[in-house]
Amino acid sequence: MIQMNNIVKRFGEQTVLSDVTLEVSEHEIFGLLGPSGAGKTTIINILTNKLDPDGGSHKIGATPFETGLMLDEDGLFVRLSCFENLNVFADIYGISHDKSLEALKNVGLEKAAKKAVSDLSKGMRQRLALARAILHKPKILFLDEPTSGLDPLTARGIHRLIMGLRESGATVFLTTHNMEEAVKLCDRVALLNKGKIVEQGVPLEICERHNAVKTVPDLEAVFIKMTGADAKELEEEG
Repeated sequence: MIQMNNIVKRFGEQTVLSDVTLEVSEHEIFGLLGPSGAGKTTIINILTNKLDPDGGSHKIGATPFETGLMLDEDGLFVRLSCFENLNVFADIYGISHDKSLEALKNVGLEKAAKKAVSDLSKGMRQRLALARAILHKPKILFLDEPTSGLDPLTARGIHRLIMGLRESGATVFLTTHNMEEAVKLCDRVALLNKGKIVEQGVPLEICERHNAVKTVPDLEAVFIKMTGADAKELEEEG
C-alpha cells in the first residue's frame, strides 16, 4: 500500500533523509518512531507529494482523494465552528454534510458541533483535525504525532479510534516519539534516527532481538541502545 525505496532528501547542504526504504501493507498500522528532528514529518510530506525527494522512489496505493492527513499544524479555521470546518471539506469531497456530523460523533465532538474552533481546548482541536482527516473514509490515513501533548484519557480515545479505523479497512501510517503508544497500536514499526532507518519490524520482535522485552516501554531502551540517543532527550521529546 505504501512503498519508499532508497529515498534521499536534502535541504541545502543538510541531508535530512538518507537511503530510507520501507513498505506498509494494506490494513495495517505502521509506526515511524524517532525524536523530533529525525525526519518523520519529511517522510510524510514526501509520501503525500508535498515535497519531492532528491533520490529514490515512492508510491502509495491511493489517490489524493482517498488519502487522509493529520499534521501537527492543524490548519483549522478558527472563526468557524467545528461543523462548519468539516463542511468546507465535505463540499470539496462532494459528500453530504451529514458525514460531517458523523465524523464529529466518531471523535466525541457532536456536542461541540456549533462551538468555534477558537474556543476549543488543544485536545478538542486534535480530535477535530482527526475528524477532518477521516471525514471521507480514506483508504490511507497519515497521522503525524496525533496524541502529542494530550492528556492520557484523550489519547486513549484517539487510540481506540485509530484501531477502529484499521478494523474498518483503512491503512494507517503513524509517526510518534511515544514508544509505549507504538507498541500498543502498531503492527510494525521503523525506528528513525538522524534521517536513517536503524531498525524495523514487529515491536515486540525488535525488543526480543535486542534483549529488551521485560516491559512494553523497553522499545525505548532498544532505540537508545541502537542510536546512542540520550535518555533525557527522549523523555523531553516524548
